[in-house]
Formats: sequence, structure tokens, C-alpha cells
Amino acid sequence: MEEKRYLNWYNKIGYGSGDIAGNVVYALLSAFVMIFLTDTVGMNAGIVGTLIAVSKLFDGISDIFFGSMIDKTRSRMGKARPWMLYGYFGCAVCLVAIFCIPADISARAQYAWFFIAYTLLNAGFYTANNIAYSALTALITKNNQERVQMGSIRFMFAFGTSMLIQTITVGLVAYFGGGAAAWRTVAIIYSIVGVISNTLSVMSVKELSPEELADEEEEKAAAKEEEKYSLIDAFGLLIRNKYYLMICASYILMQIYSATLNMGIYYMTYILKNASLLGVFSWAINIPMIIGLLFTPAMVARFRGMYRLNLLGYTLGTAGRLGVVAAGYLGSIPLMLFFTAVAAIGMSPLQGDMNALIATCSEYTYLRTGKRVDGTMYSCTSLGTKLGGGIGTALAGWLLAFSGYVGGAAVQSASTLTMLHIMYLWIPMCINLVITLILSRMNVEHAVETERAALHAAAAAAHARTR
Repeated sequence: MEEKRYLNWYNKIGYGSGDIAGNVVYALLSAFVMIFLTDTVGMNAGIVGTLIAVSKLFDGISDIFFGSMIDKTRSRMGKARPWMLYGYFGCAVCLVAIFCIPADISARAQYAWFFIAYTLLNAGFYTANNIAYSALTALITKNNQERVQMGSIRFMFAFGTSMLIQTITVGLVAYFGGGAAAWRTVAIIYSIVGVISNTLSVMSVKELSPEELADEEEEKAAAKEEEKYSLIDAFGLLIRNKYYLMICASYILMQIYSATLNMGIYYMTYILKNASLLGVFSWAINIPMIIGLLFTPAMVARFRGMYRLNLLGYTLGTAGRLGVVAAGYLGSIPLMLFFTAVAAIGMSPLQGDMNALIATCSEYTYLRTGKRVDGTMYSCTSLGTKLGGGIGTALAGWLLAFSGYVGGAAVQSASTLTMLHIMYLWIPMCINLVITLILSRMNVEHAVETERAALHAAAAAAHARTR
């Protein structure tokens, strides 16, 4: 029997456009905050990396906290939409603040300014907005095909925005005169774009009622008094779900991968001798990724699920990054671009069906425990984005400092050039290999089918006994 459809095309497009908002923040920070701080403000890359890493300690707590708060929210707008709407205004303010570090204060005060603004953005406002945005996948439709479509459309907007930010930002900064004032102007423009797109996304969808979200078995449970659970209980539900841990680990690694590639502006500047190539490589990543996302819903149907498709895709993605390593040492930019595109095509299915995968993982928790924790479950997307992106950026700072990088210097040492090869070529390939190994064990769809069959069999047996 065909699944009921809940969304029109404009609901899906409207929902997906919300990732414009998320990625004007994420792409600007992951690709450019480090080089802004080291080469414009004059901060030490190692210290900045350490501050980012310390900031991430707060993120792990806030992700679970906001996920739990979303699960407990009851409002006219629903559970997730209020957090998504109002959280972004704080994102916009904090993003601008990061690029408004005063030049006339002490170095210690500059580091403190950055740390406070960065932590408020990531551990607070971005968390509330991003978890709510991701949780909407499970709250506005029960149709798994629509969830996959939403994920594909969402990430098309995400990669398109990221590609655009990486392509035009260097030129925009130069257009506005360069220096700190130009970076501040660009941050303000991006923040305004983000507020508009986020608001439109929130208003384009409507959450289903709790009654409509429930199926027949859930309606029986809903008739009982709602069981309350604490933040500690919610955390316990997550860590007892091995598929959540696998998805969370994969998401963190995916974001470290992206952050490492975003630090490619150093590789383009000092190895390839052309900073504008960052935009060219961004196109080689994002255009194939968007094409792959277009076909992900059909491919999921063809492969009769996400498991085999994701595993095959990341096997190709790992092979592609290995090709980039070889081409990099050969010094062939065309070959690097080709293998970059191959890797992106292979990685696209997991990006497109990740939200549906998390929804399936949430269903697994419900079937085993009887508790719905959609908001808490989707905390792994925010946790992965922030932890992965932050760790990737922090790692870049530490490695640059360790190699002896000198901010703004025309010529870097041999040790720095060697480190840039490791950062841009070897680390992404190794990350893809680890994700592939994780995906080989992540057949959560089969686990859900098994649990559902067991529950139906138990219900049928109980019914037979009462006759």
C-alpha cells in the first residue's frame, strides 16, 4: 500500500531553503574564520584552535539539552518551529560579533571576545535553531520517501550556499576594501540573508499533531499518561541506541572532513599559489554533490533502502579521495578536480538520506523503549555539525601552529608546506575510509523491521490469549 503523502512541492522547497540560513553561518566560519583571525586580526593559529576546542565542550551538553527541550515543548507553532525561528536571531548577532573584534583592545581581550561570541553562537543559538530544523523532518511528515526528498532538497540548498559562500567571499572582502571592516560588512550581509531565509523556511511548513504522528500501536500508548523523563534519561536513551552512536560518529567525521577541506584556502594560497582556486574546488565538490542529491530519492528506492546505497557510495568516495592524493603529489590540478568530483558523487547519498536515517534511528528507540525522543535524537545533527566543524577548524589551527605557520607571510617553511599536504590530501581520505567502515555496520532499517515484526507478533499473541 502506498504511503500517505503529507507535503506539497512548495513545502519541501520551503523547508530545504532553511539550510541557506544554516550555511551562511557554517560556511563562513568553517572556511574563513581561521584565516580572518590569523591574517587580519593577527591571532595565533594554535591559540585559536585551542579556544575552539574548549568551546566544543559546552556544545556536547547544549545539544542534548536543547533536543530534550524541543521534545517537551508544546505551543501553537508546534515543538520545533519556535526554536528554529527565534534561535536564528541570536545566530545572526553572534556571527557579526565574531567579525567585529575591536583592534584597539589587548590581545587577551580579543581572544576572550572571540571565545564568548563563538561559544554563544555554537553552544546556544545555532544549537537551538539547527536541532529544531533537523527535527522537523520527523514532525511534518510520516512518509519516509518524503523525508528522503526533504533531506536531498535541504542539502542541495546547503551545498549550493556553501559553494556560493566559498566562491564569492574573497572577492566580496576585496570589493569592500579588504581588512577587518570589509569582513564585518560581509558578515552583516550574510546574517541578513540568513534571517530572511530562516523565517521563510519556518513559515513554509506546519507540524503534524501528536495524534496524527502516532500509528495504531502508538495511539494505544498515547492513551496512557505521558511518561516524563529527565535530561539524563534522554541521554541514556541515546547512548543505548548503537545506531545513534554510529550516525553521530559518522556525522562528526563528515563535518571534520568538510572543515578540513574548507581550510583548503591555505593549500590553495601556499601550495597551488592561487587563493581563488578555493572556489573552483568548491564547485568540483558541490555541483556533483547536488547532482547526486537529485538522484538520491530514486536511488534509495532502487536499492530498496539506504544501507547498501550509502555503503557503496562511501566506498566510491574513499576511492575518489585516494585519487586526489595521487593527483596532488603529481601536481595535476585537473586530475585533482576530477577525483574530487568522483568523491563528492559517492558521498552524496548519505548526505541526502541522513535525516531519514536519523528518523529511522528514532523509530528504533521508540519501538524498543516506547518513548518518542525525536528532538533529542536529532541533536546528533547539531552535535555533529558543531563538534565536527569545530574539531576540524581547531585541528587545522593546531597543525598550522605545530608546523611553524606564519600568518600573512608570503613564503612558508617546508614543514608548513608538508603539513598542508597532510591536511588537505591525507586527512580527508582517511576520514572517508573510517566512515565507510562504520556504514558497513549501520543497517538500522533492518533492525527497525525486526523490532516492528516482533512487536506485532507479541500483540497478535496477546490478542489470541484474550479470546
